[in-house]
Amino acid sequence: MFATELTIMKKIIYYIRYRYNNIYKILLFLIAMIVMLFFFPKTARFNQQYAQGYPWTHQNIKAPFDFAILKTNRELDEEKKMLLQEMIPYYRYNDSYSDSMPQLFLASFEQHWIKVDSHNILIEKKEETKKAIEEIYQLLLLNGIRSQESERQSPQGYVNLLKGNHATKTPLGSIYTLSTAESMITKSLQEKENTDRLLAQKVLKSHLFINVHFDEETTVKEEEMLLTGLSLTYGMVQKGELIISEGELITAHKFQVLQSLKKEYEKQLSGNEKFYGILLGQSILMIFIFLALLIYLSTFRPKILQNNQQILLILVAIMIMVIPESIILKYYPEYVMLLPLPLLAIIIRAFFDERTAMFIYLLTTIIIASFVPEGFNFIILQLITGIITIISIHKLYKRSQFYLASLWIFLSYSFIYLALLLVTDGSLNNLEKSVFSLFAISAGLTLLSYPVIYLFEKVFSQVTLLTLLELSDTNNKLLRELSQKAPGTFQHCLQVGNLAEAAIQEIGGNVLLIRAGALYHDIGKMYNPLYFIENQTTQVNPHDELSYDESAEVIIGHVLQGVSLAKKHKIPELVIDFIRTHHGDRKAEYFYRLAVQDIGEEELDESLYTYPGPIPYSKETAVLMMADSIEAASRSVQKPDESKLTKLVSQIIDEQMYGGQFDNADITLKEINKIKRIFIKILLTIYHIRIEYPE
Repeated sequence: MFATELTIMKKIIYYIRYRYNNIYKILLFLIAMIVMLFFFPKTARFNQQYAQGYPWTHQNIKAPFDFAILKTNRELDEEKKMLLQEMIPYYRYNDSYSDSMPQLFLASFEQHWIKVDSHNILIEKKEETKKAIEEIYQLLLLNGIRSQESERQSPQGYVNLLKGNHATKTPLGSIYTLSTAESMITKSLQEKENTDRLLAQKVLKSHLFINVHFDEETTVKEEEMLLTGLSLTYGMVQKGELIISEGELITAHKFQVLQSLKKEYEKQLSGNEKFYGILLGQSILMIFIFLALLIYLSTFRPKILQNNQQILLILVAIMIMVIPESIILKYYPEYVMLLPLPLLAIIIRAFFDERTAMFIYLLTTIIIASFVPEGFNFIILQLITGIITIISIHKLYKRSQFYLASLWIFLSYSFIYLALLLVTDGSLNNLEKSVFSLFAISAGLTLLSYPVIYLFEKVFSQVTLLTLLELSDTNNKLLRELSQKAPGTFQHCLQVGNLAEAAIQEIGGNVLLIRAGALYHDIGKMYNPLYFIENQTTQVNPHDELSYDESAEVIIGHVLQGVSLAKKHKIPELVIDFIRTHHGDRKAEYFYRLAVQDIGEEELDESLYTYPGPIPYSKETAVLMMADSIEAASRSVQKPDESKLTKLVSQIIDEQMYGGQFDNADITLKEINKIKRIFIKILLTIYHIRIEYPE
């Protein structure tokens, strides 16, 4: 019994071991699906599609329950506007200085009067002036002085003036401003005889202060109280009542009745009793969407499906769009358009081709459209915008393209929204200007794509075209150091890059990747530059002082040293692979042959003369191996002509091919022959050799 259980356990372990990658991928998809389903809103949907001005294409529909007819947003806005227009705003009277200001006025008057009558002769005039100041001040204090900038009043020109807790309906014009208070002082003093008008005017005007302020808090509270009493509906539909018949034209009234039914339907049928049914439907939808993604990848992009990091990148990118959209819909449904869905298209395009980006973007749009309101319009809006976004970043070579893409996204959103509004209503009466603000913010948020792409590169160990462009800049630190320490090697790398780039353009592949790989493939030669012939400027050869195996060790060592140096400078693994594979598992032929001649093949340890590998695994790494060998060998050709160069190219590539160096690379014989022709053509150009045409 125990032996049987042990055997079963071993079989399970072996099964998991040999199918680990497939099990891991399935787990990734399952986890992503479960996480997204957890955040999906579990609400019922009113599935019938309809538009104002078009016939009702479904069967007769009767009210399944009693429901109220909702007012349109336009009607509600007009009613709110009318209510608020009748609202009388509140101003608050500040009487904190009422007791202290009279003494201040009188003290100031006494100081000024001493200068006018130092001998105290004009006693009667003094008393009259003092009395006039007190009377005018009391009048100012009674009516109050307000700020001109804070003016707000009802259409009839009234405000509620709050003194303590008591509000009095008061004409706004009866409350002075600083300018009207000064005019009142001047006019009132003209009527006062036997007074020093100039002195009284000076005292009064120098002590004017604002003591009536607009009370925004009380006004807003009053407005809110008014709006709470506003009815959101204007009628009822009874259960069983015919709402619309098949073929009947959907008028503005019918459209609003249907909208009211839809809202009430989704509200009433979204309880616990419907939870499991909705969850089942969403699960089936998600299964088929992920199944479509798997079929696409396995059929058209098997390389992506083989790479677990890239699968994880795609699933995370989808989740960072779907989950926030679910949360926004649940708590802030009016901001559904705030999330920049085209950001997903930019992120996926940065790592993969346009077709893959479009397919993943389409599936994500379908997922989100399954739970957002107006899903059909949402798909049209997002799908067209996504297509335009991907086209605008077709060749993502510059950061400025992110800004251009952001502009295109805003314009696409805006014009498609207007088009859908015209298609639905036949007019722009229901245009919501606030939507354009959401479009602008959403388009602006797509500029986050650059830091997000950088983050994805680091987290998922992937390389984008932008990174390859930066790596291909010959002014960066590592390449500049290579050009200084090993100038011959640097020139060799540039020429290899030209050859490899031309070949990969012809057969199809990543041009920027092979350019970067070519520039870095020989950086290990910086450690011992004089041991490589392209850097020797004199007749002295350091290898003359070494044995064959020591020389081979130095030559072969540049591969491992290059890998170590590249890792130190945080060069991506995808580029480091070119350093590892550009010699494959071949031998250091020159020193190996010399050793065979001297020692004999039987006595020789071949491992001392063999590169560590691995052999090339892609078109790009295979092409680089060819270009590297041919560029180096072409330098040793004496009096190169078309015949010699053709023979050289064919011989080197054939030796590599028959030596099994391309066994792991997805490159065909037809493509290899194309590469030969490209190399011959470029070498003829480099050495200025004209093709001899027949007579």
